[in-house]
Amino acid sequence: MIKIGILGGGQLGYMFLQNALQYPCEISILDPAADAPCAPHAHHFVQGDFKDYDTVVEFGKNLDAIGIEIEHVNVDALRHLKTLGKKVVPDPEALAIIQDKGVQKEFYVKNNIPTAPYFELEHWEDLKSKEDVQYPIFQKSRKDGYDGKGVQFLKSANDLDKMLQAPSIFETPADLDREIAVVTVADHLGNIITYPTVEFVINEEYNLLDYLLIPSTLSPEVTDKAEAIARDVVKALNSPGVFAVEMFLNKDQSIWVNETASRVHNSGHSTIEGAYSSQFDQMLRTLMELPLGSTKLYTTSAMVNLIGAEGETGPAQIENVETLLQIPGSYLHWYAKAVTKPGRKMGHVTLVNDDFEQLKQNIKQVNETIRVVAKK
Repeated sequence: MIKIGILGGGQLGYMFLQNALQYPCEISILDPAADAPCAPHAHHFVQGDFKDYDTVVEFGKNLDAIGIEIEHVNVDALRHLKTLGKKVVPDPEALAIIQDKGVQKEFYVKNNIPTAPYFELEHWEDLKSKEDVQYPIFQKSRKDGYDGKGVQFLKSANDLDKMLQAPSIFETPADLDREIAVVTVADHLGNIITYPTVEFVINEEYNLLDYLLIPSTLSPEVTDKAEAIARDVVKALNSPGVFAVEMFLNKDQSIWVNETASRVHNSGHSTIEGAYSSQFDQMLRTLMELPLGSTKLYTTSAMVNLIGAEGETGPAQIENVETLLQIPGSYLHWYAKAVTKPGRKMGHVTLVNDDFEQLKQNIKQVNETIRVVAKK
């Protein structure tokens, strides 16, 4: 039986486990939190720091394959495990590109991948003396950003006191029509497949995904272009795995790659109910070197994030879940996080419906009635 290890035991690992436990494999999870969502469900759970070289090497040395559910892990340890003959997905060199937004942007330019104009500053305060800066501008820390963290919007020079104090890239804002993504999968033989383009609606308050639609409402010309760009990105990364290529669709219908996640991703969650093979199933297939699954969709679907309500911190509970479960085609995914905080991802709802207008009404109903709050 193949022994698989995953660095990270959060909600992505939790959903991976739900699928993986149907297969003949043995799953070990490494996470620093004793109460991580994966802890009660993995065959083996190890509490430890996935950023620590020795911890990761010790964790992986007796496994056959090692994957990730978070990018912020020790790449040097994964490089070493690869030299020991372990299968590492994604490849450590691809992960090293993704971990650093400065390196990632250089990668896009080198490989002729369209992306927003940018410049890089090792010392962020140098922006104050830099000439010819065109505001507004986005500052993105080169490392450790996720879920809207590590990003600062600078409207003018008056906002310089809000700058992130970290080595950063500074990007020209897109002339945005909407945000889109393409979840892309590559196997060990170099085969690359894509799911249909996903369309985002962003929660502006927390700068993270509110809900998505798959397939998108965009024209075939736009979606064909987006999916071709995603394949180009993954081909250039030269690694097996699941990759979410996030993009900006500009008002002139040009497309810029925003960033790439080298793992399963929020934008692919509705594939659990909406596609023949989910992104989590594809992740397992790449780790086990099995044939890739079909990315064909059963129907139109939406995914709505369940985010901790403002002013609510403490043991988590969902309000009005009975209303949710009365919606035909609704599927609740609770992430088993003990504590809710404002803006924290606590779960999601998948909604499936052939009738697009009804689907939009169902999204509205979920957003208006379902809240994640702290138990009183």
